[in-house]
Amino acid sequence: MRTHKLTTVAAATLLAISLAPVANAGAKLEITEDSFINLGAGIRTTASGTEDGSPNGDSWSTDFNVDNIRLYLSGQLMPAVKFTFNTEKIDGDIDVLDAIVQYEPSKEFNIWAGKMLTPADRIEMSGPFYALTWNQYTVPLYPSDQGGEAGRIGRDDGVTVWGAFDKFQYAVGVFDGLEGYSNQDDNLLFATRLSYSFWNMEGNPAYYTSSTYYGAAGDVLTLGVSAQYQEDGTGTTTDAEDFTGYAVDVLMEKVLDGGGVVTLEGEYKMFDADLSAAARASADCFCLFDGDAYFATAAYLFADPVGIGKVQPYVRYTSNSPDDYDDSDLTEVGVNYIIKGHNLRLNANYTTGDANASGYAAADDADSFSLGVQFQI
Repeated sequence: MRTHKLTTVAAATLLAISLAPVANAGAKLEITEDSFINLGAGIRTTASGTEDGSPNGDSWSTDFNVDNIRLYLSGQLMPAVKFTFNTEKIDGDIDVLDAIVQYEPSKEFNIWAGKMLTPADRIEMSGPFYALTWNQYTVPLYPSDQGGEAGRIGRDDGVTVWGAFDKFQYAVGVFDGLEGYSNQDDNLLFATRLSYSFWNMEGNPAYYTSSTYYGAAGDVLTLGVSAQYQEDGTGTTTDAEDFTGYAVDVLMEKVLDGGGVVTLEGEYKMFDADLSAAARASADCFCLFDGDAYFATAAYLFADPVGIGKVQPYVRYTSNSPDDYDDSDLTEVGVNYIIKGHNLRLNANYTTGDANASGYAAADDADSFSLGVQFQI
């Protein structure tokens, strides 16, 4: 994979000098009547502490971390031909996140090619910036979120066809998936997401999602189903197994008469990656979760502002149940302070438990606390 480090940042900064500001959309450079370039940015940063998480194992850890730093670059050559190029901090470097050529002739049928989000469940389609909770990656994730051998940060190289018919939306894609390891025949990964909105249609770009709209989308009730499959998609060179995963997710958001907003989100996920104990013990295994998991979230956005923002307390419970290992769970209690939707919010949360994105318990139950800031333009 090509590396675009600080040169990418410098180039984007120089470009920004020539761009005129656009309300709520970063900056826009108009080239012709039909062609333009948009530029934006996003940052999430956290201060956190974990009980017994210090090097001595007896004291609370104290950590400051920049979780995400993204530059968004997109544009249009003509009404049906567009592109997206986004960057992210990956392993300490600024690297390519998305690189997509987009042919979008109609609402019903569109084709994307390049490096993009694989169709998946709502939490992966929302990403960290459009999540409701701060720590949403506590259930097992699809292969493209498992460290880089099958994609990175939910992205992979491939092609996706997507569109919508009234309140039904679809996305179907084919991707590289796992390369090497158990996949010696170079089989492709197939991914799909189907959703139906019973109330208002969600207004996200393409097949992306959000886990809350803070009431701005009105009443929302959407059921989504995602699935991925790759032959020989998990295991080792000598001990390969097929990977199958699917998830069912539901989002309900109701605006009450007094202006308050109730949000409920839930998901059930099942992965089939039936590997032998010897394969899982191997250092050369691309091992995926095998079992089922679920989470449920409830939140309430108060109608009346407090200062310059609104308060949204929430609670989330996660349960992961591997077939051959001990179960794990995690409870998160937090509060968002919403200043400008997903573009500017503060967060404080407390978590207790041992569930994480691998689906397996990595350690004993731990208590953690964090303060976070999210900014986008």
